[in-house]
Amino acid sequence: MEEQVILVDENDRAYGVAEKMLAHREAKLHRAFSIFVTNSQGELLLQKRSKSKYHSGGLWTNTCCSHPRPGEETLAAANRRLQEEMGFECQLREIFSFVYQIELDRDLFEHEFDHVLIGQFDGEPVLNPLEAEDWQWMSIQNLSQDIQSNPDLYTFWLRECFDRFKAALERV
Repeated sequence: MEEQVILVDENDRAYGVAEKMLAHREAKLHRAFSIFVTNSQGELLLQKRSKSKYHSGGLWTNTCCSHPRPGEETLAAANRRLQEEMGFECQLREIFSFVYQIELDRDLFEHEFDHVLIGQFDGEPVLNPLEAEDWQWMSIQNLSQDIQSNPDLYTFWLRECFDRFKAALERV
């Protein structure tokens, strides 16, 4: 069965569903989430996307990203995907949302209403190799500097929301 995403308007009101790859080929706005997991030292858990991913393979990104399924709440989807991709669970909560659009590689687009969630975890992930090929903990300051120095090593959506994430961390 082909995976489907929830189509939404600019206010995150659902109005339909679409096959995931079709939504990415036609730049249809759809619901997504991005998870940022920190540890007790304030470092962020990054994953390196598997080279076999349908886009942005081999790039470093935040802990986990995906899409809720039709009929699935965003928080439930985030918990499911964190376990599926990174092999652990932690309490998650939403800290902000934003809309972005970008043309990617392979004639695909991201046009997402992205819910950004945060959690805390002090262990080692158990990667699903179909999703992620590596991981690392990195301080927020070092990551900020490395994104500036080496932007092509990171996914667009991480670069796009990282400053918002840092600002949200100061508020929580």
